[in-house]
Amino acid sequence: MINICQASPIHVQGIAKVCSDGYRATYGEIHSKEYIERIISEFYNIDRIVDEVTKTSSYWGGYFVAVENGEVVGAGGGGMINDTAGEVFVLYLDPHRRNEGIGTKLLDAITKQQKEEFNASEQWVSVQKGNEKGIPFYEARGFIFQHEQKGYGNAEGEEYISLRYCRKI
Repeated sequence: MINICQASPIHVQGIAKVCSDGYRATYGEIHSKEYIERIISEFYNIDRIVDEVTKTSSYWGGYFVAVENGEVVGAGGGGMINDTAGEVFVLYLDPHRRNEGIGTKLLDAITKQQKEEFNASEQWVSVQKGNEKGIPFYEARGFIFQHEQKGYGNAEGEEYISLRYCRKI
């Protein structure tokens, strides 16, 4: 049985693994290996995750994890980008556990936190252009495409594009 809970330090290794594996599985065919490893190194390293698990603020609500038999099979987190708008900053699953409802449960936990603790009335997410796992997931949950923007973390000569989506919550 899947249990969704706020992450604690015991989940750090599992968060790093599920986010790194999920990122590689999602972007392996549409982004360069160099870009993928650079983003994983920046966001899914142990030191950063320990910090993000132990400290929350209005900007960052912390990680939620999906745990089954003591193993992290999904992780996600978000925060606020202004007084009324929340954002899903990260949401990844073990690549072998897709289409089981785990991502929806994590999104529901993030959304509930943003509504109840931060009084959010809308929620945003950035999805890389070409992400055929994430785009249908968010659209099926009521997110509506708003605009394109330059992707986060682009190095010289890289032109990855992020798609910005929003929904009322």
